[in-house]
Amino acid sequence: MSRKRHARHQAKNHAIRQHTVDGYENLTARLGIRAPNLSSDGTYFPSFTSRNRTLVEFAYRSSWLIGAAVDTIADDMTKKGVSITSQVAPQARGRLEGRWEALGLWNALNDTLKWSRLYGGAIGVILIDGQDMSQPLRMGTIGRDAFKGVLPLDRWMLNLTSTEIITDLGPDLGKPRFYEVVGTAQGIPGWKIHHSRVIRMDGIGLPYQQAYTENGWGMSVLERIYDRLLAYDSASTGAAQLIHKAHLRTYSIDKLREILGMGGELEAGLMKHLDMIRLFQSIEGMTIMDTQDEFQTHSYSFSGLSDVLAQFAQQIAGASGIPLVRLFGQSPVGFSTGETDLANYYDNVSTLQARRLRRPVRRLFEILHRSELGSPLPDDFAFEFTPLWQMKETDRATVAMNTIEALSKAVENDLMPLHVARAELRDTAKITGIGANISDEDIEDAKDIDPPASSDFHAPDLDATGKALRDPTA
Repeated sequence: MSRKRHARHQAKNHAIRQHTVDGYENLTARLGIRAPNLSSDGTYFPSFTSRNRTLVEFAYRSSWLIGAAVDTIADDMTKKGVSITSQVAPQARGRLEGRWEALGLWNALNDTLKWSRLYGGAIGVILIDGQDMSQPLRMGTIGRDAFKGVLPLDRWMLNLTSTEIITDLGPDLGKPRFYEVVGTAQGIPGWKIHHSRVIRMDGIGLPYQQAYTENGWGMSVLERIYDRLLAYDSASTGAAQLIHKAHLRTYSIDKLREILGMGGELEAGLMKHLDMIRLFQSIEGMTIMDTQDEFQTHSYSFSGLSDVLAQFAQQIAGASGIPLVRLFGQSPVGFSTGETDLANYYDNVSTLQARRLRRPVRRLFEILHRSELGSPLPDDFAFEFTPLWQMKETDRATVAMNTIEALSKAVENDLMPLHVARAELRDTAKITGIGANISDEDIEDAKDIDPPASSDFHAPDLDATGKALRDPTA
């Protein structure tokens, strides 16, 4: 065997026998997770805050920060509404939008989202007049003016029928088939509600075993941030208490114990002396005391408190997924304008809208269309959530002008038919604000218009300096 082959053989055997680990450890120096140090004893235990309904409600009522962590995302998901992007007759569009506002559907969806985030789960009951709540909802049975709105109910107002679960294949597989109302104190009937008549929303989704311990519901958003909230409130309350001790004064009196022990005239004289000091002690007064006495002042330093509070605030913002400028309502400091943070946050809200609201909103449009217009929703019906991030008017005008100019040049150069340009202009209307009223008829009519001939666009004659010569026939 040659030296090179022997060396490669030894290296290969050495590589096979070598013991490797994924994490760094040094037992002698007590470094590493499995070494005997303080970090090795750290672990995680569930707090089950979601189960403590009273604690969750008291925290929501008494802490503005907890209220903001629960309400902000729900408010942002529902405050701008949607825009119908498909072609709908103006009269039908007006009736749908007007009835949507009259029934307060955005408020109902907002409350359902809030209580799901606060308690870990909630439902919105679809109210159809004249129908049995325990029977499946069939769209074809919805009569004119039968849709009466959505009723939000949180998880503690319901009993789940764990023995009757959905076995049909689909997105609701494994969920309860019925929901029984137990919170009837507000005049709500004790319905047994079929799952097809509810819009179910969970707080933070849990894996199967943990969801099983929560009776099938999710987890409250407070559970993950509760320890950070306690740290922030403790720090801010402690800082407020320091204000009362920001300036301490001490007065050392010779033989004070003897004076207090004797009492009587000696103690009364001491108290009279202290009252005199309080009366005359000011920026213009003078403190008079015995030569054996000593008077001192002690001032507290608040340096570093703002940094600690800022760090706790950032932890809460990160845990809740809401930037500081939106959660605390405070202006950014330093070189940051906060626009990037808000843009990322609005992207996250758009993702939540697509995942949790798109199906319920389309379903409500289907019910509303049958109730108001007496017909099913068109197959090509489409809508988009109105973006939370709005361009400035100057930027919008610039984009609109650039879009129109680009489409015009494409048509003039025979790169795009006129009807395609009109369709493109209508598709960009939600960004530019121009072209939303272009109808399908306008687009069809443009197909019969011949594109401009290239001879219609001739370059003008130029002189030696490059200026256009005036056409004498013009």
